[in-house]
Amino acid sequence: MRDRLNLSLPADLIGRINDIADRKGVTRSAIVEAAIESFLSPDHADMQEAALTRRLDRLSRQVARLERDQRITTETLALFVRFWLTITPPIAPEEQAALQAKGRERFDGFVETLGKRVQKGRWFADELPGDTGNETSQDFREER
Repeated sequence: MRDRLNLSLPADLIGRINDIADRKGVTRSAIVEAAIESFLSPDHADMQEAALTRRLDRLSRQVARLERDQRITTETLALFVRFWLTITPPIAPEEQAALQAKGRERFDGFVETLGKRVQKGRWFADELPGDTGNETSQDFREER
């Protein structure tokens, strides 16, 4: 048994209902009925909550990986600076110009190598052993 219900809807919503009905080849009543059934379904709230929970879990994992990568980056920089400061001898004034030119040459080589690695999708984290390497950085790149 069916009962009739008259209601008023905004014109743009009616237009969207008409478009869907035309595309799917069904009646407007069927579209509205399906939408109301979905809305009133006891699973509707549970489905929304489950989808939101999955998304929040994924975001939490991404944030954890970002935090881990940030710690790795900070530690890498700190170790490099400590190493550089402990092994770099003082420079005599007459050698500064030549050493600065060599430093620029080395830096240009560094930038070129970095560009090639980034272009090829090679990442330092992939070279780290254990749980800080391949699987997590690969997963993160796939989710971006």
